[in-house]
Amino acid sequence: MAVAVYPGSFDPVTYGHLDIIARASAIFDRLLVAVLENPSKTPLFSTQERLEMLAEACRPLPNVQCEAFSGLVVDYARSRGARVLVRGLRAVSDFEYEFVMATMNRHLNAEVDTVFIMTSSEYAFISSSLVKEVARFGGDVERWVPAGVARRLKERLAASGGRPQPWQGREAAP
Repeated sequence: MAVAVYPGSFDPVTYGHLDIIARASAIFDRLLVAVLENPSKTPLFSTQERLEMLAEACRPLPNVQCEAFSGLVVDYARSRGARVLVRGLRAVSDFEYEFVMATMNRHLNAEVDTVFIMTSSEYAFISSSLVKEVARFGGDVERWVPAGVARRLKERLAASGGRPQPWQGREAAP
């Protein structure tokens, strides 16, 4: 059985992520979508919330399982019997970073390979960071994330006061 891991923060999951997940699930017998618990970052959503959003979005894909992990992704892959890491590429600018990570992971565990999947062109500009930024300013993000994710974003930003007030410009002092 060919098992692959698609790791990421997924804060929040976007249609770009889901494009990669759907296409990778058609290639591999089992795909583990692995949410990284990274103590050096402060995500908008908890690990549990990100897992819930992913599980809901991936429900139609029977060979996809969503899990959390911490530590090195190659160690997680080994523990789950996976020999492939899946990484999405949006643009050429992603390649350099992903190439360095794939090379480091290969040095850490030569039995785990990285497979790159180009994101479909309609999702190439989408990132979780941009989606959160648009949502913070009250923009509609439902074309880039599932409706449940858009709802959670709106609720979270409203609850945290994350939506900025309209700019109250002042004239600069001479």
